[in-house]
Amino acid sequence: MTDRWGIQHRYRDASGAARRLTAGTVARLRAAVGEPEASGPGVIVTRRTERRQVGRGVLTCEDGQTVEVAQRLPPDIPLGYHEFRAPGELARAVIVSPGHCHVPSRPAWGWTVQLHAARSRRSWGLGDLGDLGDLADWSGRVHRAGFILVSPLHAVAPSGLQQASPYFPATRRFRNPLFLRIEAVPGAADLGDELARLGAAGRALNASRLIDRDAVWLLKRPALEMIWRRTAGGDGFRRWFDGAPSDVRRFATWCVLAERHGPAWRRWPSVYRHPSNPEVAAVLHRDDDRIRFHAWLQWLLERQMESIGTDVGVVHDLAVGVDPDGFDAWEWQDIFAAGVTIGAPPDVFNTRGQDWRVLPFVPWRLRQVNYRPFIDTLRATLAHAGGVRIDHVLGLLRLWWVPEGLSPGAGGYVRYPVEDLLEIVALESHRAQATVVGEDLGTVDPRIRVLMADRGVLSYRVLWFEPKPPSTWPVRSLAVVTTHDLPTVAGLWSRRDLEVQSAMGLEPNAAATEAVRQRLADGAGLDAGASADAAVRGAYQLLAHSQALMRGASLEDAVGETQRPNIPGTDGRRPNWRLALAVPLDDLPDHPLACAIAEELARSVATRAPEGRLG
Repeated sequence: MTDRWGIQHRYRDASGAARRLTAGTVARLRAAVGEPEASGPGVIVTRRTERRQVGRGVLTCEDGQTVEVAQRLPPDIPLGYHEFRAPGELARAVIVSPGHCHVPSRPAWGWTVQLHAARSRRSWGLGDLGDLGDLADWSGRVHRAGFILVSPLHAVAPSGLQQASPYFPATRRFRNPLFLRIEAVPGAADLGDELARLGAAGRALNASRLIDRDAVWLLKRPALEMIWRRTAGGDGFRRWFDGAPSDVRRFATWCVLAERHGPAWRRWPSVYRHPSNPEVAAVLHRDDDRIRFHAWLQWLLERQMESIGTDVGVVHDLAVGVDPDGFDAWEWQDIFAAGVTIGAPPDVFNTRGQDWRVLPFVPWRLRQVNYRPFIDTLRATLAHAGGVRIDHVLGLLRLWWVPEGLSPGAGGYVRYPVEDLLEIVALESHRAQATVVGEDLGTVDPRIRVLMADRGVLSYRVLWFEPKPPSTWPVRSLAVVTTHDLPTVAGLWSRRDLEVQSAMGLEPNAAATEAVRQRLADGAGLDAGASADAAVRGAYQLLAHSQALMRGASLEDAVGETQRPNIPGTDGRRPNWRLALAVPLDDLPDHPLACAIAEELARSVATRAPEGRLG
């Protein structure tokens, strides 16, 4: 049962048991959704082959051409974003999708990478885009890798403490300048001794296993500011800035305000709390130099992403939500829900449920603005990318909203216009010629996988979650052993991960974890005394039997790491998102375990062609 607010009153939990929301939860969720309002004629999302009936009027395509419409949209209407106007009525947005995402024609293997953890000896305390380029070059040239799936590079506030979690971004449309390789910035070489001093201090941070983002920013920011003062960005930047979309200036304005008043916009002076206020426009003119500086950082990020090349496609991770105090929440505060955050109900690995503390869009408000925030977010993620992994893709169908002050288990599902959203995903994928992977884990409504398959969105299959062997998994999927939120192979096999959870009082599901461990032992033919390295090799030998179009290996497994990047619900008690790999990237080419995994998966994609048509 779903009411007119989009709230699902009943659902089935991870064990299949029926659950019903309490009256109090329903009331809180309705208050957060607000009273759904009519939005005029409404946006039309369709496929060209559907020839949607719209009545008589004029269709204005995004390239400016006009088409007279009698009753139905014509069969040759271009793909894209258009406008239809009937006589005497308001204009309606028309989004025409190909109905299917871009799907590569050949299988590929690649690394799944937490970029901050993937340091080299050249890094300034955390992995950067130069390291990503080096990893892509070695993996592609030596081991025939086809992609690298990288953790979100979304921007955070430029002031105060640097947010550690890549899944708690200030914005999903812009990237984090912490990932810039300073030596590759035009004009850096002219700094001479000053750059050498800052670089030495940055590389000294590599001596600690724990990543200190604040210390990194305190070194990279002055280096970037010195280059800016000498160059003002150069002619290339100035041309880019003059033609940049308006949200670049709005983001740079927010950065200036965050530097001046702190990262939490809800605590700013009231005149700056809404982007439409005239005082905000005044900042754009008064602080032109600083605004250009922040825009320049985004231009540099674009240039360094472009330099990685296309031989090994970078697949970007798109976080499920945003920081309530960040740029997206400030600019789109009338579209995001208030008083709730996104999370997940209890499941096998997280028996208390999860609250990710990020904001969801209100579905009817998103539709009211023709899905523009969703489109902009997706398009920005796909810029200079070979693909996107949509974190918690189930959220396109329904999201678990947790009312403020309640436990995660006391939340409930709110439904979204999934078919419209997936058609937009297909259109943006087609335009970028980029693969789309949907992270369909957790409490899965079976309908989402049917809709994904229909539109060519690859499923995300994880060995720890799948009761059947990898050889039975769908062709159209990304097959992996584990994720950043789950135990590494060495952590599972040694039981170290279970010990850590128990010591922290997390009440882990020990029986389920042991069952996964036994499945690995049985599938890989491991005896009880097998080493952790043998377990890692065995896990990836299993994965190599998959027919999946994409097959991924984590760098943590490649170096035999027992600690996973993140244990949900332990922020402040454990260094989540702060553990660098114990092995620097420079040493991977000579690392026996990393090379064994790479060659195993490289052979698997070379010798096992997927069945059926892919493109």
